[in-house]
Amino acid sequence: MIRRLLAAAALAFAFAVPAAAQQQPGVMELNPPLPTDAKGKIEVVEFFWYECPHCYALEPYLERWIKTLPADVEFRRVPATFNDRWNISARVYYTLEAMGLIDKLHRPLLDAIHKDRLRITDEAQLTAWLQGKGVDVAKFSATLKSFAVEGRLKRAQSLVQGSKIDGVPAILVNGQYVVSAGAGGSEERMLAIADSAIERSRKQLAATSAPAAAPAKKK
Repeated sequence: MIRRLLAAAALAFAFAVPAAAQQQPGVMELNPPLPTDAKGKIEVVEFFWYECPHCYALEPYLERWIKTLPADVEFRRVPATFNDRWNISARVYYTLEAMGLIDKLHRPLLDAIHKDRLRITDEAQLTAWLQGKGVDVAKFSATLKSFAVEGRLKRAQSLVQGSKIDGVPAILVNGQYVVSAGAGGSEERMLAIADSAIERSRKQLAATSAPAAAPAKKK
């Protein structure tokens, strides 16, 4: 299964223009907004690709920022799925998540890719890295092909298409505001723009949930 994915990815990558290179700074409002999974909270989604250097540069800022998010905000990552090569990264992410290993291995995997030149699309390299981290490789391979991972991948593809992003990293706030890759010109500014979108979403939610005024009685 992994070998077939790698072969398809190599062909796709040879002709595909990386979406991360198509950066257009700014914020886009989706109308109508996309549905969210965080019921009763403001959902914040980071779209990323494991091999994206800009995503890697954002990660330390993002980790600190996540810790400051208010209780009414729910954060989650969604791997972007622009072509077969990107889909491999997405499958790896969702497999680690399904195995309960994403919190433990997400950042180390990023470090291995960008510092140690690990090729996540190379089956032998990825397998050796997983074994070095104590991961049950047989279980990983089985989970990679599972219906659960396939379902998560399809949901990610739908969200990526619906958000209309053309590069990563990008942030989607409450299904409505897309903070595009490169927005603000720096990692700190991008997250500050996301903060503003969160505040705007909070005010909108408060306005829509406020009880309607009772009709005036005739005197």
